[in-house]
Amino acid sequence: MNTFTIIFLIALVISYYIQFWLSLRQKSFVSKHREAVPDAFKDSVSLEAHQKAADYTVDKGKLGDIDSVIGIIFLLLLTLGGGIELAFQLWGSFGLSAMLTDLAAVATIILVMTVLEIPTSLYQTFVIEEKYGFNKSTVGRFFKDQLISLSLVIAIGMPILALILWVMDSIGSFWWLYAWAILMSFSLLMSWLFPTVIAPLFNKFTPMEEGSLKDRIQGLLERCGFSSKGIFIMDGSKRSGHGNAYFTGMGNNKRIVFFDTLVDSLDEEELEAVLAHELGHFKCKHVIKMLIASSIMTLCSFAILGWLITQDWFFSGLGVDTHSNAAALLLFALVSPVFTIFMQPISAYFQRKFEFEADDFASNNAKASKMISGLVKLYEENASTLTPDPLYSAFHYSHPPAAIRIAHIESKM
Repeated sequence: MNTFTIIFLIALVISYYIQFWLSLRQKSFVSKHREAVPDAFKDSVSLEAHQKAADYTVDKGKLGDIDSVIGIIFLLLLTLGGGIELAFQLWGSFGLSAMLTDLAAVATIILVMTVLEIPTSLYQTFVIEEKYGFNKSTVGRFFKDQLISLSLVIAIGMPILALILWVMDSIGSFWWLYAWAILMSFSLLMSWLFPTVIAPLFNKFTPMEEGSLKDRIQGLLERCGFSSKGIFIMDGSKRSGHGNAYFTGMGNNKRIVFFDTLVDSLDEEELEAVLAHELGHFKCKHVIKMLIASSIMTLCSFAILGWLITQDWFFSGLGVDTHSNAAALLLFALVSPVFTIFMQPISAYFQRKFEFEADDFASNNAKASKMISGLVKLYEENASTLTPDPLYSAFHYSHPPAAIRIAHIESKM
């Protein structure tokens, strides 16, 4: 135990105190406003739907609190409790090469983390989502998804980790520049491959049938100067009753995707407006801006790790005696969120700003009134609370609260 141990523990207490305090505010604020629909939605949202959204929000918040407690305990067990050190010592005892030892130790930690997350995920899916009528999945499908996700981590993540560890061992003190370049290149490749290789492993994507809806969407794409590899309907209803729409991919591999639940919920003009919002993110270059911001943050993170990896106090202060590059990566990935919680509201602020800009674009390229009615339906059908705590939403929400967002669109009409 050294000075950094104390700093880490203080930061951990502050970080999670803020999270629990905000969660308490959110649950209290939503419950307090449960008995009446906000004036802006009295003509469009029933009291029953409003109360369902409030109860759903509170139940998810309670589970999130439990998940946070589990996260704290597990983080302390892995670090100061010696979990990471144990994994490296265990695999080191088998006489494997340094690279295989590192990869096996990291894979063990990832596997344990995945297993520990399963109970809360099961409860979220088969208790909370089931209670509010959203769950459409089965236990078999749930575990199949878990297996596919873990297989992807092993098949794709482990080779990338091995390459980064090799760079760290071989390049010298500026390894972090090369590691950053590798990770960014990999991220871009995955963004390009995701629509056609990764996503179909989990869902079925059916080309939208010819008809008035497709003609309307094609007209919107032409007006906005957007080209894509197709418009697809995703079978989201096989897992959840929630609805959404998005575009995915990069370059010449972009796709537009509608959840089948969304197509069933909104009329054609509302679907056009919702898609116009998504296209607004593309036309306003939000994707590129977020990618640049992410690249800068990743570069800074690697640069900081490049310094920390040479400091003995970094390892010993977090309960690790094995001074390996893989151990440093694990420690940094697990501990850095504790020290960067202050960046969360900054990121949320810019994301909400982007949402306003995308709404402005949608209002100019589709009917603003249909954007509003579509959003109201989405809020109601997804049981999104109309009365979030202002401080909680400022800290956590990537989208503006319903009343503020709709008032902004109305101001542009």
